[in-house]
Amino acid sequence: MSLHGKRKEIYKYDAPWTVYAMNWSVRPDKRFRLALGSFVEEYNNKVQLVGLEEESSEFVCRNTFDHPYPTTKIMWIPDTKGVYPDLLATSGDYLRIWRVSDTETRLECLLNNNKNSDFCAPLTSFDWNEVDPNLLGTSSIDTTCTIWGLETGQVLGRVNLVSGHVKTQLIAHDKEVYDIAFSRAGGGRDMFASVGADGSVRMFDLRHLEHSTIIYEDPQHHPLLRLCWNKQDPNYLATMAMDGMEVVILDVRVPCTPVARLNNHRACVNGIAWAPHSSCHICTAADDHQALIWDIQQMPRAIEDPILAYTAEGEINNVQWASTQPDWIAICYNNCLEILRV
Repeated sequence: MSLHGKRKEIYKYDAPWTVYAMNWSVRPDKRFRLALGSFVEEYNNKVQLVGLEEESSEFVCRNTFDHPYPTTKIMWIPDTKGVYPDLLATSGDYLRIWRVSDTETRLECLLNNNKNSDFCAPLTSFDWNEVDPNLLGTSSIDTTCTIWGLETGQVLGRVNLVSGHVKTQLIAHDKEVYDIAFSRAGGGRDMFASVGADGSVRMFDLRHLEHSTIIYEDPQHHPLLRLCWNKQDPNYLATMAMDGMEVVILDVRVPCTPVARLNNHRACVNGIAWAPHSSCHICTAADDHQALIWDIQQMPRAIEDPILAYTAEGEINNVQWASTQPDWIAICYNNCLEILRV
């Protein structure tokens, strides 16, 4: 897309509702396409697919479809070559896979792991494996993570997250899992990590699900809400605590001791995004209206200040760094999406 001729640094889209979930499409033929999820505190919610029009250099809504409850996460299939169908996944009450065409978006399958119950345990997040797009992992408030194989929708492995020490062998201290993310380590297919209400970061291997490794525990046992792997160096990941104003950078080779703390935000952090093309840059976004880009290459020396700061017109709910267009970052606040050239 020939946006560089126009040299606009910021493009904005106003949605008809508060935007929470958001994700960049990675298909080579669909640049500047994003999916947005509404946050309306009722059953009826929406997903919009928006794209930047080359001629007008304005965002237009290409498609809107209904979604039960707000989407906790949206992700396009990580298919940078465009060889798979044009799929989109959403998490909420269940994991849903949608097929996108030029005219409509239709539900391809609904993945439900609660066959014996009338009630579902809501999904807090999910991740789509980049190496094997037939694998997805979900995290749930019922203390479990589930790995799904897309071709049949069956469960490949189920991991119960229990707190880090055993007092008695009762399932009494189980707590919610808030995020899950596959690691690029060891081939990129089998390793994943999760965070949750017990304040720990745990790492798993699909080949050895009988045990897990605790990489970090929050000193105050505050719940950890998000985790995000470095895209270029699989030794590093970032996490943040509920209502916390700092982002903690961890090195899996040095468990339980953060290698850096990024703490310039003045209100709680809501989003983390590593640069897709650099191992030492990360963007954080918070309720203080700020999106901050950090250069962490001097770790383990303290990282005092970000190298770039952008102030939005509202509390930033989410930040996404475009994996196939690394000079663009998307943020959302209130009912707005903005993409920023960095």
